[in-house]
Amino acid sequence: MSGRRDFIKTSGLITGATMVMGTDNLFASAKGKYAGKGSLKLRFRPYTLNLKHAFNLATSSRTTTPVVLTEIEYDGIIGYGEASMPPYLGESHESVLKFLSKVDLSRFDDPFQMENILHYVDGIEDGNKAAKASVDIALHDLTGKIMKQPWHRIWGYDPSKTPVTSFTIGIDTPEVVRQKVKEADPYKILKVKLGRDTDKQMIETIREITDKPLCVDVNQGWKDRQFALDMAHWLKEKGVVFLEQPMPKEQIDDMAWLTERSPVPTIGDESVQRLDDVLRAYKVYSGINIKLMKCTGMREAHKMLTLARALGMKVMMGCMTETSCAISAAAQLAPMVDWADLDGALLISNDVFKGTTVVNGKVTLNPSPGIGVSKL
Repeated sequence: MSGRRDFIKTSGLITGATMVMGTDNLFASAKGKYAGKGSLKLRFRPYTLNLKHAFNLATSSRTTTPVVLTEIEYDGIIGYGEASMPPYLGESHESVLKFLSKVDLSRFDDPFQMENILHYVDGIEDGNKAAKASVDIALHDLTGKIMKQPWHRIWGYDPSKTPVTSFTIGIDTPEVVRQKVKEADPYKILKVKLGRDTDKQMIETIREITDKPLCVDVNQGWKDRQFALDMAHWLKEKGVVFLEQPMPKEQIDDMAWLTERSPVPTIGDESVQRLDDVLRAYKVYSGINIKLMKCTGMREAHKMLTLARALGMKVMMGCMTETSCAISAAAQLAPMVDWADLDGALLISNDVFKGTTVVNGKVTLNPSPGIGVSKL
C-alpha cells in the first residue's frame, strides 16, 4: 500500500494533464461558423420510470425510479438531458427540482463556453450529481446539434468499436431468474446482482440455462475479504469475467488485498464517483465503473476515462435505470471502454426517447447529432 500512497502524493501532474484537454479548444472553429443569438433557457419536469421487473439488490428493492427530464434551448435548438435518482444516490424529485430552480443559464449567451457553464453549475451546491448531470447532458446534446455532429465523432471515437452491453439479472427467486435469463437471449454477457446469502444459488440457476459469460455486481455485499477471495475463485470457475464493488467502499485495504489476489479483475463502482476518486482507486481496484449520474455528466466522465487509461486501469461504462436519453449520452464514450453496462432503458416500460440501440447485444451508436436522441 505504501507504493500506492506515494503514487497518489505525486500524481497531481497526471490529473492536471487530463485538464489540458478542455472543451473550449474543441469548439474554436465551430464558434466562428455559428453566430447564434439570445441566452440559454433551462426547462425541467419530473417523471417516474416503471420497471418491467422488481429491481432487487444486495440491500434494497424497487419497482420504479424517479427521474427529471431537462431541456436547454438556444436560438430555437433544444438539447435534452436527464437526472436519474436511484435511492443510494440520495437525490429525489424534490432535491433535483430544488437544485435546478437555482440554475440560471440566462447569464450565458454562448453554449460553447461549456467549461465555464458547467463549472458554474457544479459550484452552486455540493452534491446534487444527478441534477448536475441533467444540465451537462442537455448542454452536450445542444452543442452537438449546433455542430451537426454526434459526440462520439466530436471526440474522435470509432463507433464500430463499441462493446457488447451486459443485461442485468437482479436478485430474485430461481423461477424469476430463469425467466429473466430467457428474456436476455439476445445479449452476449449477463450482469448478475449478488450480495445476499443466495449468491451461489443465483449463479447455479443461471448456469442451468446458459453458459454465456457473466459479470457480477455485489453492491458492497461481502464484508470478509477471505470470503470474497474464495467467492472470486468459485465465480471464476463459473465463467465470471469480473467482480464489481465486491466489498464496502470504506474497506480500502481489504479491497486492495483482494484485488492483488483475485483471479478476475475488480471494478470500483460506489467507491468511484468523480474524477478525484480515480486516483484513490488506483491499485485498490483493477478498474472503474463510470456513470454519468455519479460524476455530474459527460464532461467529467470524459476526464475520468482519460485518466483511468493513463493509469492503465480497466474502464466500464455503466448506468442507472434511465431513459434512452441518458443511456445515449453515456454511449458516446462506449468506443473507448472495456465493458459496457448500458441496459438501463431496456429495463423500463415507459421510455420517452429513442436513441442508442442494442443490436445483437452490441451497443450501436447512430449518426444523429448531439447525443443521438429524439422524443417518442
